[in-house]
Amino acid sequence: MIKHVVMWKLKDFAEDADKARNAKRIKIELEALKNTIPQIFHLEVGINFLEADAAYDVVLFSVFKNEKDLELYQNHPDHRAVAEFIDNVKEDRAVVDYKTL
Repeated sequence: MIKHVVMWKLKDFAEDADKARNAKRIKIELEALKNTIPQIFHLEVGINFLEADAAYDVVLFSVFKNEKDLELYQNHPDHRAVAEFIDNVKEDRAVVDYKTL
């Protein structure tokens, strides 16, 4: 299995919305990908509630059966559309991909 974890710090205001609205939109749009991208084995999105300098605003935790499925997910047009929005509202991004048995 492949675990794909991404965290974003969001701009205070971008795309005509504040950070909280953009975080909710990211959550809704990423979770909707479960309905259109069959390679997703598991996907969840969390919005941070703790105010801290080191905290990120949104986290994606997803699981894929193999690297090929992760690649298909990342290149899927629906994922690309969400990623484009996130690129416009993010301030910073961190990602980790790792294998498990």
